[in-house]
Amino acid sequence: MKVYKALIGFCVAGALGSPPQAKAETVRLSLSDAILMARQNNSLVKASRSRIEQAEARVVQSRQSYLPKVTLSETLMVTNDPGAALVFKLQQKSLVDSDFQAAKMTNPDAINDFNTSIQVMQPLYNADAAIGRRMASTAKRAEEQMAIRSEESIRLQVSKVYYGLLLAKKNIAALEQSIQKMQHHSSEASEGFRAGLLTKSDKLSTGVRLAELQEQKLIFQDEVKNALDALHVLLHLDAGVTILPTSDLVVDKELPSEDESRVAETRSDLKALETYRQVAVEQGEMARMAGRPRLNAFLQSNLHSATVFNGGSSWALGLNMQWNIYDGNATAGHIQEAKAREHEAMYNYEAAKSNAGVEVRKSLRSMHTAKARIAVARKSLEEATVSLDYISSQFKTGMAMTFELLMREQAYTYAKMRLNQATYDYCVAKSELEYSR
Repeated sequence: MKVYKALIGFCVAGALGSPPQAKAETVRLSLSDAILMARQNNSLVKASRSRIEQAEARVVQSRQSYLPKVTLSETLMVTNDPGAALVFKLQQKSLVDSDFQAAKMTNPDAINDFNTSIQVMQPLYNADAAIGRRMASTAKRAEEQMAIRSEESIRLQVSKVYYGLLLAKKNIAALEQSIQKMQHHSSEASEGFRAGLLTKSDKLSTGVRLAELQEQKLIFQDEVKNALDALHVLLHLDAGVTILPTSDLVVDKELPSEDESRVAETRSDLKALETYRQVAVEQGEMARMAGRPRLNAFLQSNLHSATVFNGGSSWALGLNMQWNIYDGNATAGHIQEAKAREHEAMYNYEAAKSNAGVEVRKSLRSMHTAKARIAVARKSLEEATVSLDYISSQFKTGMAMTFELLMREQAYTYAKMRLNQATYDYCVAKSELEYSR
């Protein structure tokens, strides 16, 4: 008894001492909630925003074309070179008459020279750098537009995965209804076989059909898991978070007209391609301006001393002009390259715009076709339901053969899944239309 009590006490102490199990988090998400979460958390969206930050950094770097550059340096030199020693003493303003004695000038003592120098360089005229500053701002706008397109792409991916999750769940629900019906018919077939009303083949055929339905259910359960895994990645959620979709596959009453097949000129990726063309144009201008002279003003102040910050100071103010008259045709090559990039950007824009028109028309056709398929599938489902109910009642009384029951059940299940698929195709086509326009 003592051992039993000790064991109970040990178990209670272990239970109190162990940390509580963390509850699995469950998130109920509508499609709009999922899209918003992806916009905030998706890694690819964050990467596109990082490219904007890089472009902004290049804009900051381009400000060197008009802002001064200040350089501070400190140089220490120790020498007994006669000429250098004389110059250093002169710069340190420490020359005395005895320093001009021939013996001392010829064989001077080692001298220390601390040179503290500060230089300010102010650009006055730099044509290619000014264009580079404008080009950096244009490139930033292109990255902003591409970031918008990246968000739109993630929105489309989230919509497709979300709709795929709903489709798989609806198909599982349809199969569960069919499995329930078939289990009932399978038990009836077993009773009929025991009563000698059905053959063993008829009895087994219902079991075969039931196994087919269960196999299909397993396949769709995997599709649910695959869709959930994809959503976890797109929304940047931990794998342990359970996602419960709250939206549904919805079909609009009104369909878009053919007049809406035009591609908007303001579509983000098209605007980005047009902006890239402007960048190429500015690159060509920058290459041409590189052949012009550059003019900079400078101010330099020097402090020479035998010890740090103690001695003679001096300053110099001046202008510096540099003109690269001939660079071995490098400038001409840069101009030619920029022109080719401009043509490439223009062709990419034209191709993207043409493809966008094709995608819009394809999405519109898919929506119209899916709407028609939905109507057909609904009518087919109504007829299949009536037919199955009739054959089921006939089968119970022995007035219908097993193969007739199986044919009607297959038609009924197929009609439900066709309706689900057509509704899914409509929703996906609508998302693709919004993305393409």
